[in-house]
Amino acid sequence: MSRGFVKEDDQEEIPMVPPRADLPVDVINYVTQVGMDELLKEKQTLMNERDHLDISSDKDRRIAVNFINAKLQLLNDRIVTAKIIDLGKQPQNEVRFGALVTLKIGDATKLQSYQIVGVDEADISKGKISFISPIARILTDKKVGDKAVLKLAKTDRIFEIVALRY
Repeated sequence: MSRGFVKEDDQEEIPMVPPRADLPVDVINYVTQVGMDELLKEKQTLMNERDHLDISSDKDRRIAVNFINAKLQLLNDRIVTAKIIDLGKQPQNEVRFGALVTLKIGDATKLQSYQIVGVDEADISKGKISFISPIARILTDKKVGDKAVLKLAKTDRIFEIVALRY
C-alpha cells in the first residue's frame, strides 16, 4: 500500500542523527590506540543502550532503536576505516601524528601542550587537536626549536616548538 494512504498518526518520525566529527573525503582516518579504544567503548555503550531500552510503546521503541542503529552505522564506518598509528614508530624528533607538542605561542609566557590525534578523539578541552586542523598541519615535520606560522586574517601567530614527545 502506498504511504499516501496511511493515517498521519501511523507515520514514524525519521530520527535526525548528528554527524560525527568532519573527516574530508579521501583523507585516511588515522587514530591512536587510545582513540580506537574510545571508539570501541562508544560502540559497546550504544549496543548496550539499544539492548536495554526501557520503552513500553512499540512505536517509541522502534524510533529509539532506529536512532541508535543510525548512530552505530556512522560509528562502524569510522571503526572499519580507522588506521591505528603506532606512536612508538613515529620519528621521535619530529612532530607527527600522535605527538604531544609543547608550544610557546607568540609573546605568551605560559606554554601550552597539544597532542595531535584523530578527528574523533580531538577535544581541545583535553589538549587534543585533530591532525587535519590548521595548527597540526603547520606543526607537522617540525622539530624542537623550530617555529611555525599560522596566517590569520589580521595577523600571523607564531608557534615555537619547545618540547616534543610521544
